Amino acid sequence: MDYDLQLRNVYKTYDNGTPAVIDFNIDVEKGEFIAFLGPSGCGKSTTLRMISGFETVTKGDLLIRGNRVNDQLPEKRPTSMIFQNYALFPHMNVRQNVRFGLEVKGTPKVEADAKVDGILEKLDLLGIADLATTRLSGGQRQRIALARSLVVEPDILLLDEPLGALDANLRKSIQNELKLLQHDLGITFVFVTHAQSEALALSDRIVVMNAGRVEQISPPRELYTRPSSNFVARFIGSNTIIPGTVQRDKDDVVTLDTAFGLLSGSNRAGHSASAGDKMSIVLPAEAVDLVPSDVDAAKIRADFGSNTIHCTIARLQIVGHIMQMVVQLENGEMLDVEGHVDKYRDRLKAGGTAFLAWRSAAATVIDS
Repeated sequence: MDYDLQLRNVYKTYDNGTPAVIDFNIDVEKGEFIAFLGPSGCGKSTTLRMISGFETVTKGDLLIRGNRVNDQLPEKRPTSMIFQNYALFPHMNVRQNVRFGLEVKGTPKVEADAKVDGILEKLDLLGIADLATTRLSGGQRQRIALARSLVVEPDILLLDEPLGALDANLRKSIQNELKLLQHDLGITFVFVTHAQSEALALSDRIVVMNAGRVEQISPPRELYTRPSSNFVARFIGSNTIIPGTVQRDKDDVVTLDTAFGLLSGSNRAGHSASAGDKMSIVLPAEAVDLVPSDVDAAKIRADFGSNTIHCTIARLQIVGHIMQMVVQLENGEMLDVEGHVDKYRDRLKAGGTAFLAWRSAAATVIDS
């Protein structure tokens, strides 16, 4: 298969010996929307800058459409980059800003005019084409940065937290436009963000990074429901993590001896699970049921096996169609649980008791 972008065993080490990116590997198909996600300092922006050419690769190979570009200057690469501050030229109007990249490339005037008009129309900017960028809103300037990057027809568009400076409502609106635009153009997008909701909403796959290393590369739903490491389980979504010792591994269901008894989950990540190993069960919020304690014990066992933990309902609150609950386990730990109000209304009360319950297939067992 031909890929738009490949990183093979890529490392970045600074002159003082500090590692920034460690053994990064990924193959990106044409038209994919890839998000780099992780805490500050994890190496996501450094990786993006290596792809763009603004940062050198210490070791490994970086390929764009099969061509090794490690030593290529940024302006020679078939990429465009949008920075968080947009980096627009204040002495140029909108049209001049958008046209700049084409002038650098030496595009003939007639052809450049046609391309500029085409992208301005697509992004609804023709009406402000002659205005100075300093007079425009954040959303308009973000569209200008997009237009300037897309008009040169890059193979790959690189975006370094381009929505970070926008307020929440505008950010959501631009997210929707960005996804539609990417789908319409069919261009590969590589997007750096620290906002989980943004990565989950926009991307086809998410790369979770931690301390320079790739922790997991997965589609959003798989990442959310099937974390493959302790870091991802704690970083993504709202998961309950229960440590224990492996008792058995049968048909990809691993049973652990935990502080709450024998509990089990699915070994979807394919970790080695031998008796005596230390592992943990990860419970996504969506996998958990709260069963009132007066439900027949035989029915609970039939539905959930041994996967039940006694708890007390500390608080509950209805927000729209969602009931938000805080439960306290017997060890004192407090957990957030939520579900549709129709499922729990009149069945659970603050101060009452219940069982936290789940089916083995809905939970994931990972290395501790």
